[in-house]
Amino acid sequence: MADPNASGGTLGDEQGHVDVGRAEAIFHELDRELTRRSEVYDGNRTRTASPTRAHDLEKLGEEEGEGRFNLRDFLQSSNDANQNAGIKHKHVGVTWDDLEVDVIGGADFKIYMAATINFFLFPILYVWRFILSMLHVKSAQLPTRTILHKQSGVLKPGEMCLVLGCPGAGCTTFLKAIANERHEYARVGGDVRYAGIDAAEMAKTYKGEVAYNEEDDRHIPTLTVGQTLNFALSTKTPGPNGRLPGLSRAEFNEKVENMLLQMLNISHTKQTYVGDEFVRGVSGGERKRVSIAEMMATRAHVLCFDNSTRGLDASTALDFIKAMRAMTDILGQTTFATLYQAGEGIYELFDKVIVLDKGRQVFFGPPSEARAYFENIGYKPLPRQSTADYLTGCTDPNERQFAPARSSADVPSSPGALEETFRNSSYANEMQLSLEKYKVAMETQHHDQLTFREAVAAEKKRGVSKKSPYTVGFFGQVKALVKRNFQMRMQDKFQLITSYTLDTVLALVIGGAYFNQPLDSAGAFTRGSVMFAALLTSCLETFSELPAQMLGRPILKKQTSYSFYRPAATVIANTLADMPFSFIRITIYNIIIYFMVNLNRNGGAFFAWELVSYLAFLTMQGFFRTFGLMCSNFDTAFRLSVFFIPNMVQYIGYMIPVQQMKRWLFWIYYINPLGYAFSGVIENEFHRITFECDGSYVVPRNLPGVDKYPDTLGANQACTLFGSQPGSMTVTGADYLKSGYSLDVADQWRRNFVVLLGFFIAFQVTQLLLIEFFPQYHGHAGTIIYAKPTQKSKELNSKLAERKATRGKLGAEAMDDLEQGVVKVETSGPAPHRRTFTWEAINYTVPVPGGERRLLHDVYGYVKPGTLTALMGSSGAGKTTCLDVLAQRKNIGVISGSMLVDGRPIGSDFARGTAYAEQMDVHEGTATVREAMQFSARLRQPAHVPMEEKDAYVEEILELLELQDLADALVFSLGVEARKRLTIGVELASKPELLLFLDEPTSGLDGQSAWNLVRFLKKLAASGQAILCTIHQPSSLLFESFDRLLLLEKGGETVYFGDIGDDSSILQEYFARYGALCPSNVNPAEYMLDAIGAGLAPRVGDRDWADIWRDSPEYKVMRQEIEDIKQQGLALPVPEKNSETTYATPFWVQLKEVVRRNNLALWRSPDYVFTRLFIHAFISVQISLCFLQLGTSSHDLQYRVFGMFWATILPMILMSQIEPLWIFNRRIFIRESSSRIYSPYVFAIGQLVGEIPYSILCAFVYWVLMVWPMGYGQGSAGTNGNGFLFLVILFVEFFGVTLGQFIGAVSPNIQTAALFNPFIGLILTTFCGVTIPYPTMESFWRSWLYQLDPYTRVMSAMLATELHGLRITCQADEFSIFSPPSGQTCFEWANDFVTVAGGYLDNPNATEHCRYCQYEFGDQFTTPLNIEYSNRWRDVWIVFCYFIFNFIITIIASRLLRYAKR
Repeated sequence: MADPNASGGTLGDEQGHVDVGRAEAIFHELDRELTRRSEVYDGNRTRTASPTRAHDLEKLGEEEGEGRFNLRDFLQSSNDANQNAGIKHKHVGVTWDDLEVDVIGGADFKIYMAATINFFLFPILYVWRFILSMLHVKSAQLPTRTILHKQSGVLKPGEMCLVLGCPGAGCTTFLKAIANERHEYARVGGDVRYAGIDAAEMAKTYKGEVAYNEEDDRHIPTLTVGQTLNFALSTKTPGPNGRLPGLSRAEFNEKVENMLLQMLNISHTKQTYVGDEFVRGVSGGERKRVSIAEMMATRAHVLCFDNSTRGLDASTALDFIKAMRAMTDILGQTTFATLYQAGEGIYELFDKVIVLDKGRQVFFGPPSEARAYFENIGYKPLPRQSTADYLTGCTDPNERQFAPARSSADVPSSPGALEETFRNSSYANEMQLSLEKYKVAMETQHHDQLTFREAVAAEKKRGVSKKSPYTVGFFGQVKALVKRNFQMRMQDKFQLITSYTLDTVLALVIGGAYFNQPLDSAGAFTRGSVMFAALLTSCLETFSELPAQMLGRPILKKQTSYSFYRPAATVIANTLADMPFSFIRITIYNIIIYFMVNLNRNGGAFFAWELVSYLAFLTMQGFFRTFGLMCSNFDTAFRLSVFFIPNMVQYIGYMIPVQQMKRWLFWIYYINPLGYAFSGVIENEFHRITFECDGSYVVPRNLPGVDKYPDTLGANQACTLFGSQPGSMTVTGADYLKSGYSLDVADQWRRNFVVLLGFFIAFQVTQLLLIEFFPQYHGHAGTIIYAKPTQKSKELNSKLAERKATRGKLGAEAMDDLEQGVVKVETSGPAPHRRTFTWEAINYTVPVPGGERRLLHDVYGYVKPGTLTALMGSSGAGKTTCLDVLAQRKNIGVISGSMLVDGRPIGSDFARGTAYAEQMDVHEGTATVREAMQFSARLRQPAHVPMEEKDAYVEEILELLELQDLADALVFSLGVEARKRLTIGVELASKPELLLFLDEPTSGLDGQSAWNLVRFLKKLAASGQAILCTIHQPSSLLFESFDRLLLLEKGGETVYFGDIGDDSSILQEYFARYGALCPSNVNPAEYMLDAIGAGLAPRVGDRDWADIWRDSPEYKVMRQEIEDIKQQGLALPVPEKNSETTYATPFWVQLKEVVRRNNLALWRSPDYVFTRLFIHAFISVQISLCFLQLGTSSHDLQYRVFGMFWATILPMILMSQIEPLWIFNRRIFIRESSSRIYSPYVFAIGQLVGEIPYSILCAFVYWVLMVWPMGYGQGSAGTNGNGFLFLVILFVEFFGVTLGQFIGAVSPNIQTAALFNPFIGLILTTFCGVTIPYPTMESFWRSWLYQLDPYTRVMSAMLATELHGLRITCQADEFSIFSPPSGQTCFEWANDFVTVAGGYLDNPNATEHCRYCQYEFGDQFTTPLNIEYSNRWRDVWIVFCYFIFNFIITIIASRLLRYAKR
């Protein structure tokens, strides 16, 4: 396509303008082919479908939904119409001069993961560094290294550039630097300009005009493809000046959306979820095309595609690049792309090619001359290898081949030498000359730049600033985001139903607990309790916002880089989209509680309650979202939140009235939004009601056996209710609040509501500021983190390094020896009988809205030992689905047909005997590469194999996959390509006995790595292994390595199953027989996909290839072969049943390895461990400061209860940290359990065992900081009682951990798990006898829920131990004061009452102002509460039993619930 003699672009002159004549010539050529395809395709669709396929809903739906699509007509007509309407083109040429990129880490510098002990030393080291800085002592700065060395170039409008290099060469870094994605790097040097505009202005004003399509596909999985694209288009719809006259926004969006869907051949997926590795959706190849479509919706004119054909079949990949070629030519786009395993047809479509080697530019020039350049400098010609693979191979030390009589001594082979050779070449001179001319043209002739600026300004919607990088205004962005968020919530019905159900049930429970409160003395305290509980529960529900803020960051980063919206728009949109759902939920919650409890039946009172409580909910939602945005990870945000939550609860004004707060801490009340909310709701209720003083609030009074006192409040009696007046039977609610809580009812609106509204606005503003100016979603590129090597790993790494050096000297021969060595290890020992796997008439249907969809139809085949079988087809044809079905990975839908091993049904050992390298790379992130492989080998290879042999095999696999340098690297820091190698290595390490499945093992690998892998698989097959793998875009050499092919077309229909033959002769002969003759210069793997109509190409011939296959002699031969295999297998002896085991290793071996890995994971997660310790220490310290050195007064007695009560709140906070970890680990277990690596029981036990050491430490810290600062141990139990309290707290800790793990086990996601916490926490704390005392609790609840509540036992054990024998001494303001009748002493008047009721008279001989204290000993407080000192040991072991119960049901839930729909 490129003119080798031209130094500039093929379609541009020196000013960078598009050569329209040249573009149209190319486009007419492409158009002729595409038009022919469209016509034939339409003709084929009009024919009646075969009866055997009439029920294929997927295929029929696709055929009915797609109309004729002619790319030329669409683009050309659109282009002409735009020009006629005066809409300007955006031509943006890109120049880069001395571009250089640095990242943290010098040469041989490694960043090691901070283990937990190092993490705790960090504060000390931080202080030390601060002291040094104050003393002006320079501390060492982190070194940096260059990953992209100085290089220059130019790409003009209408040109496409292919960037090639081995993994680690810097291709992605180059694309990100060109795309202005600079946040991840320590430094980006050099000058990059876009049509003469510098990078800084481009990033500020025209950010959305330069787009980078990353290799990973990041989408909201629960949105459909159509919704995903519609959202992207809604934020990029040009204003009236950028659209054709008369074309509305909706029409424009629909037109572009249909064009994108049809151009990428994914129209049939429009109503399908995008999905991810855990949510069933479109296929991997289709998801990649969704990513491409989303990027193209930006209408950017500088496009950077990072391996965007990964996961696409060869035909679809070629169609995509051809479409890019056409759009680049006609629209004048500037396109960069890095592609792995690019076929010759793709390679020839580019105008320029850049070859990188370790970040150095070793070639930049016309693609047609690149091969000759490397051959001329001394590399061996390899005509059968594709040019892209050849160029990449020349930079690979292990794969490069020198010309005869040449060697590394006289051929530039190091990155530096290759770079120097290129700089001295004519290509570099031509590039430099072209660069200088273009730069001068851009500086002197501003036509392109001015036209670009005018075009961008014209596209903006009215009211959008010309300096804004956004097409749509802020409110338009908010509107689009609100619509998207609303769709997400409506489609997540499980969470929606769960949240409404839990809130409704919770409201019913609270309403039932405080049912129909009377307007008497007892009702005063319980009214405050119900308001406290109801308000606190609804507000703390918003804690789930914390993890939710972390989950969406990758998508936020991508979409803001596309300039879809300002980050701040998400803050407003999230709040607005939540409001309809949260308002209805909170209203239902409030109605139930308000009227069941019998709060004031007044319309104004209810609506005031509703307004304040909902405003409090929104305020706390903003509070937690603020911390979620402020912090880089969940643990940091969790720590900060825990810093505030105890203070908010403690200083709400309920547990401790304002006037009784410590003077150095009472100010917390005035900065507590919940304090104003609680004051608002309690003042709203109490200023409308009046209480009658009666019952236990009158002293002295008649009791059983005592009847000397008046039945109503008399002159010689006192009312102990706050705010009571002598001789008055009633107390107004306003007086009650003023006396008991220092609250003024006049503050309800003038202070409380106004301040609460101010907090709500403040938290919205803080969110806007944080997400705009302090974003936390930018990562650090090029940084791999390593685990500290042990002595053993150092020895292993040294051996690997020696073998790598030796292999580098010997070249390809060493690779052959290595592969033979692995195969030799594989085949050591007597050769066992290898069984054959067959499948017949496999059909697979899945439920879809409105019915069912068939994904596989009558698929037949077999995999023999010693053969390598390829499974191919177009993207979306059902390759991965077929592999999942055969590998027994599907758990939804209906599978019919038979799958047999040696003619017998598959047994329980099938999954263990197979290995499956899945398309998605899911691993334990904190494990090293070596540990991940060792884990697989140790648990999946037979138990009789010595551990040393398993580990030795892992070292061989590490070397084979070239992961030696990453052996100690932590998995979470690996790049895409390294993770793919690890996925394959983990499966290879298992040495499967029956079958090895691989799903696109070469996707994401460069051509040489893919060739090495397939070559090894071929040798593995030669040793007797049966292998079935899907493969995309294989070169002809790669394709010929396979023995047999199963080819599928859309709808899961079989097109061919049989041998491939030398040079694909058998396959070519089959297709040629039916009219599809493969040209000699075309890759058969690509041609056969074209022939069956895999991409935009129509099928060859007038019959469906699936029908041809069923009528072919090969089909009959295949069916007979399956029968023969079955008969031969049945003739063999029946395997002994006791030899079939689900798992390869015994239970205890599984448990040992899983516990070891889990302990390592926690040890390498210092943030998690420190956060747990922090929340225990901080809560204990904070509560202790409130109740510092409690005395023996009546108030102190109540505070002792509240201090212990916090031990029951602790598990609710702890659960919020445990649940996300469990759910994340379950994702890994789901992947591993499919291979029967270890049992779900082992998983659950391993999770608990790993937590136990930290639980003991946390319980100890909490106990130490509680008992002595608060002054516990003053009762009869003394110091021994404090030791007993530690046992209680330890069991509570275990209970909280297992309860959190159980909630995680029954929840499908983190958001749902978070909904359970306030529900469970409130029920357990409400009915334990503290907030509702035992005597006043409804008999219904007291008869069963009080008894079943584990916190009842916790409080009973702790209170009985602490208060037993504790002598109470009332303070002056705690006495109830009354005067006896004239002539009587206090003793004579009140002794009968005191004898029965308990307590003591402080002045028994006085004749007036008698001082009565309600309690004399702590036991008098606990006895009415149904707490006995003698039952404390019984109670504590009941708590332990609850811990065991949680543990058991967690194991059961782990076995039954996995929420993995495949």
